[in-house]
Amino acid sequence: MPETLAVMNEMSKGKAIEALLAAFENAKHIDEDGIEFWLARELAPLFGYKRWENFETAVSRATAACGNVGEEVPDHFRDLTKMVQIGSGASREQKDFELTRFAAYLIALNGDPSKDEIAAAQTYFTVQTRRQELADIAEAQKPALTEDERRVLIRDEMKEHNKSLASAAKAHGVAKPVEYAVFQNEGYKGLYGGFDMRAIQRRRGLTEKQDILDHMPSSELAANMFRATQTEEKLDKLRKEGKTGKALASRTHLEIGKKVRKTIQEIGGTMPEDYGAVEHIKEARKRVKAEEKKKIKAQPAKS
Repeated sequence: MPETLAVMNEMSKGKAIEALLAAFENAKHIDEDGIEFWLARELAPLFGYKRWENFETAVSRATAACGNVGEEVPDHFRDLTKMVQIGSGASREQKDFELTRFAAYLIALNGDPSKDEIAAAQTYFTVQTRRQELADIAEAQKPALTEDERRVLIRDEMKEHNKSLASAAKAHGVAKPVEYAVFQNEGYKGLYGGFDMRAIQRRRGLTEKQDILDHMPSSELAANMFRATQTEEKLDKLRKEGKTGKALASRTHLEIGKKVRKTIQEIGGTMPEDYGAVEHIKEARKRVKAEEKKKIKAQPAKS
């Protein structure tokens, strides 16, 4: 079993991410059809979970997210039941899951962000989206998602996370549109090295009415989704500790943005402000739908 990241306290975050990648790839299984998969009980310690019950909660959130983005849950989370020895010749059933790479990505995204292993996993899976397969269909090998498909997938998920982020901010008193605009700008300034949303729009030749998220490539979208999910989790945690306030919320968003930016620097990724605007997401969505129609027409007619 690969060494977990829990013992790597002295390593830099960049090295921790590299170690997670190596451990994750070493834990991979290949079935008789050549399809890769991971076992949830082997993945749990890599993500910093000692108790299966806690990890299963993250798996449950991930399956819900899988359905929300239009993927078939059984294609990515396959229920398993194994018999394990418990001593004196007795055995009992033990629940497990066969997971695709996409399932592992969703588990990391929905895991406990206070765990160093989950933070490293979230960074790896989100910032490196361009280099990752986000789907692995069980019936047959499916090519890696196209840039259009990745953009549509992450943009749709980003919409849902932005709603959750707005709700978390509202719990801190960020209720008015102008207040939320200030709150959002702090996150962008942290991630984009001091550039606020309007400055980013100007750098890319976009108007104030054009949503910058609709004109981002998939890797940049992934970095922003990481910023949003981590801020949401942190704000909820602060609220439960009795710490609230608009200033605190904005400061937290700025700090999370800076941390995501630092991680991108450490792994040698493209800095967010260095990306250029791409065509509107609706054009990518049109192409994805057109390709889906072609595939349906190409399928042999049922007798």
